[in-house]
Amino acid sequence: MNWIILVIAGLFEVAFAACLGKTKETTGNIAGLWYAGFAIALTASMLLLIKATQTLPIGTAYAVWTGVGAVGTVLIGIFVFKEPATFWSVFFICTLIGSIIGLKVVSH
Repeated sequence: MNWIILVIAGLFEVAFAACLGKTKETTGNIAGLWYAGFAIALTASMLLLIKATQTLPIGTAYAVWTGVGAVGTVLIGIFVFKEPATFWSVFFICTLIGSIIGLKVVSH
């Protein structure tokens, strides 16, 4: 169950990064809403990470949390913010996904 919580925490990390990216595109009250979304997603991500680390090793949990966040943020960058998807960026995202899966397989 804590692995699911950890993945959800990583998804909230993606959400706060996406909100931060959207603030660059907006002004005024709309930017304020994106900043509020950033704060809410950041808080949820941290609380879920804390919950997951109560039973998972901190090193593994943190690595998976940042990995899920990194993969998700790169994908959001490519599909939402139209950042380039070069061969090397896709290659290294795939190796990162493999590393996350590997950490799950070898942790107890």
